[in-house]
Amino acid sequence: MTRSKTTPRKSGARTTTAVGRPADEHASLGRVLDFMRLLWAVDHGLTRISKRMERTLGVTGPQRLVVRLVGHWPGISAGALAQTLHVHPSTLTGVLRRLTDRGALERRQDPVDARRALFHLTRRGQDLDELRSGTVEARVRAALVSIPDADVAATARVLARLAEALEDGA
Repeated sequence: MTRSKTTPRKSGARTTTAVGRPADEHASLGRVLDFMRLLWAVDHGLTRISKRMERTLGVTGPQRLVVRLVGHWPGISAGALAQTLHVHPSTLTGVLRRLTDRGALERRQDPVDARRALFHLTRRGQDLDELRSGTVEARVRAALVSIPDADVAATARVLARLAEALEDGA
């Protein structure tokens, strides 16, 4: 007997349709899996908008974030950028190289320590820094406008704790 899509069947403790889809896709999976499902949705959204930004603006979301940080702190080192972004410096190397190759960043030698590079925005980088629409940042800004500051602060604390828990060695 073949089950139809609408005929529920038991699969463990969850009710699913014949195609393996949950009967109620919004049913709670428990605190951890529900939270992870939302994180996945945020990650997917960030990736999707980042790809669109690359097609339309010539930079990805992470690249634009680096541009914004260099715009805030001209002369910042790669190490300081990596620390600010909570990534290993080797992860940032490719991003900095691409932004330099595309003419958005200028790499200068640190006058105090010749082994260190300091980054500044070029005119193109300044233009990217000034963008206010079509970016991940614009989407986040639009979403946050209707959320009370206390809720944003609480969410930031939760995400900071989660990032800390996901760090290597934790």
